[in-house]
Amino acid sequence: MSTSTESEVAEAQEKAPIQLEVTVESPQACLREVVVTIPEAEVQRYLKDAYDELVPEAQVPGFRSGRAPRKLVEKQFKDRVTEQVKGSLLMDSLSQVTDSEDFSAIGEPDFDYNSIEIPDSGDFKYQFQIEVRPEFDTPTWKGLDITKPVEEIGEGQVQQAIDRVLSKYATLEATDAPAELGDTLLVSAKFSLDDKVISEMEEEKVTLQERLSFTDAVAAEFGSAMTGVTEGDSKSVSVTLAEGIEDESLRGKEVEATFSVVEVLKRQMPELTESFLEELGDFDSEDELKSFVKDSLVRQADYRTQQELRKTVIQSLAGDANFELPESLVKRQTMRELERKVLELRRSGFDEDAVRRFVNASKQNAQASTESALREHFILEKIAEEENVEADDTDYDAEVALIAQQSDQPERRVRARLEKQGQMDALRNQIIERKVIEMIVEAANVTEEKVDSSSDADDNEFAVYHSVIAAKEEANIPEAKYDDNTPAGAEKEADKA
Repeated sequence: MSTSTESEVAEAQEKAPIQLEVTVESPQACLREVVVTIPEAEVQRYLKDAYDELVPEAQVPGFRSGRAPRKLVEKQFKDRVTEQVKGSLLMDSLSQVTDSEDFSAIGEPDFDYNSIEIPDSGDFKYQFQIEVRPEFDTPTWKGLDITKPVEEIGEGQVQQAIDRVLSKYATLEATDAPAELGDTLLVSAKFSLDDKVISEMEEEKVTLQERLSFTDAVAAEFGSAMTGVTEGDSKSVSVTLAEGIEDESLRGKEVEATFSVVEVLKRQMPELTESFLEELGDFDSEDELKSFVKDSLVRQADYRTQQELRKTVIQSLAGDANFELPESLVKRQTMRELERKVLELRRSGFDEDAVRRFVNASKQNAQASTESALREHFILEKIAEEENVEADDTDYDAEVALIAQQSDQPERRVRARLEKQGQMDALRNQIIERKVIEMIVEAANVTEEKVDSSSDADDNEFAVYHSVIAAKEEANIPEAKYDDNTPAGAEKEADKA
């Protein structure tokens, strides 16, 4: 009975919250700098618990297992136990701080674990930085006046979409004939600014459309310049650098691109035979293919409708939610936001050509588009928290199924890839945001308005992943207040042995 009681007391002490002192500073919006002070008595409690667990099993030369004197065990295993206790103190105290402090974290604590050490005597102090959600009053979202655009998908659009699908399976045959819009060109390119070559693109297949977009630039008259070229020709085309590139001195500048035509390729469209329909997606008939394509077009139209509704809702709410977004936060979130939008496009039925166009357009104005998306996310996330809007398993299953359907891959493989790439959180965000928009629209005064479909709006542009100006890599780590993450006054004291 006594042994059991002692064990229960020890377990209760182990689980007892750490007595600690926390100071929080706000060096900038969405960033908190936290200094945690753990009294020496708490450090000693953790050390005692660690040695209490180790001594009965410690193996020390010259002694039977668990029979070595405690002081000898403490001396021999000091470094290992101290490191173990440091990890436990950090994990437990960080958990207490993030649970109890009046801020909502959106990232992991930023500190250098290896630079933090437990002092031989005195209080244990460490500091970290953490990104947090901005603070603002929840805007009034019920009863908004909203115009909802509604698209109708006709048979002509379905046939155009089928032709685009078939063109991806077309055979390409080299020809000596002059290139026409819609042909495929195999080209290499050199990009020059002030007579200096700044980048090169090696043998890229591009569809000859009027516009050719790059990650950070656009050739707006590519089609006009390249129509009529034949194998071996070279053409100079003006390329305009994006207004959103990092180097302000280069924004909007004209770059000369010299395209060398390696081959002109004409497309031979496949016939819709039974074997081809089966290869295309295990379709039993042409009607089943049309039904599938129409469903994708409907999802694309729904996506555009949701984006317009989202824009209208955010414009109505943003005026009551003023908050600053630091540039450092925006930069760190750029790639994450882009990945989220790509997931949303894929589940909405867009093909990889459309995804490339979107990626290039986003990267050309990355900071502005990311800041806008983050602002929207924080507003919608706050409403979601207050209204208890959550994503459940069926929501995830539905999203994965739509992405799998569009990519023609098994759902299990799609889910495994998303989990491996850490994109399930992005999936969760888009589910939550969509649910909140739907909730706001349901509570709004909605007027429907028929609009022409814009599904073919980007058919005059082809996109390639190439940076005309190589991007500079910059560290995204906030500037440390202390070189070793140890707050002032917490320096290690000299050994007092």
